[in-house]
Amino acid sequence: MKARDHSRMLAVLGEAYAAHCPGSAQLHRRAQSSLIDGGSHTLRLIRPFPPRIARAAGAWVEDVDGHRILDYWQGHYSNILGHNPPLVAAVLRTAFEQGYGLQTGFTDALQVQVAELLCERTGAERVRLTTSGSLATMYAVLLARAFTGRDRIMKIGGGWHGAQPWGLKGVDFHDENHTRFQHMDTQGLPEAIAEELLVTRFNDPQMLADHFRRYGDTIACFILEPFIGAGGFLPAEPEYLKLARELATKYGTVLIFDEVISGFRFRAGSLAPLYGVQPDLATYSKIIGGGMPVAAAGGRADIMKLAGRDGGVKFSGGTYSGHPASLLASLTMMRYLVEHEGELYPRLADLGRRTRRAVEDTFASEGLLAVCTGDGNEAVPGSSLGMVLFPYRDGTQFRSPEDTRNPKICDVVLSDKVLQLALLLEEVHVVHGMGAVSAAHTEDTIAHLSEGCRRAARRIRGLL
Repeated sequence: MKARDHSRMLAVLGEAYAAHCPGSAQLHRRAQSSLIDGGSHTLRLIRPFPPRIARAAGAWVEDVDGHRILDYWQGHYSNILGHNPPLVAAVLRTAFEQGYGLQTGFTDALQVQVAELLCERTGAERVRLTTSGSLATMYAVLLARAFTGRDRIMKIGGGWHGAQPWGLKGVDFHDENHTRFQHMDTQGLPEAIAEELLVTRFNDPQMLADHFRRYGDTIACFILEPFIGAGGFLPAEPEYLKLARELATKYGTVLIFDEVISGFRFRAGSLAPLYGVQPDLATYSKIIGGGMPVAAAGGRADIMKLAGRDGGVKFSGGTYSGHPASLLASLTMMRYLVEHEGELYPRLADLGRRTRRAVEDTFASEGLLAVCTGDGNEAVPGSSLGMVLFPYRDGTQFRSPEDTRNPKICDVVLSDKVLQLALLLEEVHVVHGMGAVSAAHTEDTIAHLSEGCRRAARRIRGLL
């Protein structure tokens, strides 16, 4: 289907938004004189300008114009308990008052405690800490290449593994010449990187088997998200992950699970055990930081030892790796999630399900076909994530980013840009149509979101 022209719609919504948020507009103009595009993370820089946030608590943020906004971005899906959870803030406040928490440059007991808990809850034999998911996935790939002596990396089309060299191919969908996810998504990298990166399709066992059959002896690692994030909030099918494990073992390939989003999102630990599949390496971040910059790569001891002083892989982690305040937040958050696992995760899954259905029902009542991904499957009992898609045809099935990001299958501009602006006018902030519910979201937030979607749908219908 031919893509719609949204230029007029975006222009009208942009004008209304500028009038609605003059303080954020003024601050954005100021920011552009010193920051590239007015900020330091492209996804946050909504056009014509992002809301500038003054404070945040629980499910809500408040911008400099005084609008109280219901937030489903939740710190890039990090805030499973909501913004600034009191239990973490209190622990950090006490530490600072007692003269501890800023950078010291030494090791301490916190690193041991965080590492022990991560190993216990993920099945890793050894872990090493760093500060971002991008770094964690980069180090995991380095370890796999060093361990196998091979160069080729295989990843999922539409999968995001951070801003690191071996993650920057096959992220964005390109429709020209049916290339789809076969493009490099950045300039500045050598052509050899593109040649080393092999892109396969999520939940496609036949393509996976074909790629291993053809390239298996040259593949250092296969890195994938067991529950894909930006590509559509879709769970891996159990037979797909089991096949990935079988083929990786057969060909001597390191299987890496990127659990930067899924780690501690579905249970107090990694998602892998729900599938009965243990990767060789895995990466974690977001939720394990408790709102602070914490990330980790972990897995088999024989691979991880290459990160040691005599191992040959420069996994140094950076100045702020193992930062005391960050690890204190991490330990506090992970312990809480472990202690409350039995009641917290079923509630989040139920809240996510009801939120997704409420969004779909609201759009349907206003004459717009919407599908909210994020549901679980026979391995994953439920999910607190969701992405709103606007397919052109009823009954469209979404199994991979080849479906969710294809503008011939669904209206991606409507989901990614139009709806975001329309909902901001209704005091709701979403990314890709929704995002993540947290423990701070409630029945009232479902009602607020539903009403926001109703009003947004009426705006959109009037501009179609």
